[in-house]
Amino acid sequence: MGEKSISKGRCCSWFITIAILAIVEGAVVYTVKMMIGYSDKPIPLGIIQQNYSSALKTSMQFFNIQKSGKLVDNKIPWRGDSGLKDGIQASLDLSKGLYDAGDNMKFGFPMAFTATVLSWSILEYGDQMDRVGQLEPAQDSLKWITDFLINAHPAENTLYIQVGDPAVDHACWQRPEDMTEMRPLIQVNTSCPGSDIAAETAAAMASASLVFKKADSTYSSTLLKHAKQLFTFADKNRGSYSENIPEVATYYNSTGYGDELLWAASWLYHATGDDSYLEYVTGPNGEDYANWGSPTWFCWDSKHAATQVLLSRLSFFKGRDISNAYSSGLQNYRKTAEAVMCGLLPDSPTATKSRTESGLIWVSEWSSLQHPIASAFLAVLYSDYMLTTQTPQLKCGSDSFRPSDLRNFAKSQADYVLGKNPMKMSFLVGYGDKFPEFVHHRGASIPMDSTANCKDGFKWLDSTDPNPNVATGALVGGPFLNETFIDSRNNLMQTEPTTYNNAILVGLLSSLVTTSSAVQSFT
Repeated sequence: MGEKSISKGRCCSWFITIAILAIVEGAVVYTVKMMIGYSDKPIPLGIIQQNYSSALKTSMQFFNIQKSGKLVDNKIPWRGDSGLKDGIQASLDLSKGLYDAGDNMKFGFPMAFTATVLSWSILEYGDQMDRVGQLEPAQDSLKWITDFLINAHPAENTLYIQVGDPAVDHACWQRPEDMTEMRPLIQVNTSCPGSDIAAETAAAMASASLVFKKADSTYSSTLLKHAKQLFTFADKNRGSYSENIPEVATYYNSTGYGDELLWAASWLYHATGDDSYLEYVTGPNGEDYANWGSPTWFCWDSKHAATQVLLSRLSFFKGRDISNAYSSGLQNYRKTAEAVMCGLLPDSPTATKSRTESGLIWVSEWSSLQHPIASAFLAVLYSDYMLTTQTPQLKCGSDSFRPSDLRNFAKSQADYVLGKNPMKMSFLVGYGDKFPEFVHHRGASIPMDSTANCKDGFKWLDSTDPNPNVATGALVGGPFLNETFIDSRNNLMQTEPTTYNNAILVGLLSSLVTTSSAVQSFT
């Protein structure tokens, strides 16, 4: 954000089933019904891994801390109602949604990304979440965002993308409950397009429509309607939102919209089965925007690697059902996804050198953990696609790797985050014996009974005392390349948490909750 403007602009690029639970002689197994000709073989679900289960329960709490609006069944004693009048000047209710990080801003680009990743995590690993009681909290947090996104899209070609003025917001240090300043709105429309943010919001709506399809078909249909409209708006009115609205570039600058268009179309294909979306991603738009053959990092600004993995899902699970007209394009996505995986595996001949000495993927000093957790999430997804379809190996040059190699890489990144690192500390607040105590977060740093106004609150930013409120579940920015960490509120690049990184961590931890997993079918 303003204070972390560099972190939001540093999302770097790289060199970069159906599963049916059965009970067999007292053991829980997955019987995987293959869709592309493989024989049935039980895949053990495995026992619950208590460390990842505990970390998942912890990380899920951060979404409650970040909620704006009228808090129902509030589980965070030091949080209360806030932002209740957001959107009032446009006769809209934009009170819900999540504050993006340690401030009181609502930025639509990272918020939509948070929703898309949460949806993907639920769709792939909802059964794992359910085993440890975290599926319902994940769905509730997702709906808190999608309720906001629906209201932020009042007309086909209008999307409200920001609530609040960051310059004003960053001139204050106050709890969101105590905000009194004006909360202006920013929108994209046909005269001021934002293909990147509109397409990311379409991806969020489309993926979420799948999450709620069985539980609430009416809500699911509403989400899908908005997703289709937003994708059409994004595609027909091309332009980057941060170029058309330069003031947002300081906080969440977009480096292009082609990846979001492909990402959204991929999710719309999964949500609808409409071949026109598959044609979109494999035809000229794919050739123009997909970066086939060029591995990249996955983060809030770059969706290429995630799109490649998501579309690889089709070739894994529906290969024989896909028209030949699209097979070549899908193979290009899968080959690039394989190149991404080969770059992540530390023993691969094409392994990236972007790592710390202890093996953590490290790309940027701002919010450094965003890349390792995102890389690990994609790796474990790809591993589980291989496992579920009984694909024995991944070729990296002359070497071959198994699904377990990808899973072990993912675990190494998760374990580092949770305390297996030279600092012997957890970067997940509230998990483990040692974790950051000076998190860059307004609400956590200010006593709930404080009467400090906008300017007076800065004494809490500069206080040498630990935060009076623990931001449980917050994933902080992370270590420097030399594997050091300075626990200070004024060290935003290392101590500020974000909702979108937490969403990726939730997906990663959900995948590791049991000793082995088979992904679900949502196509």
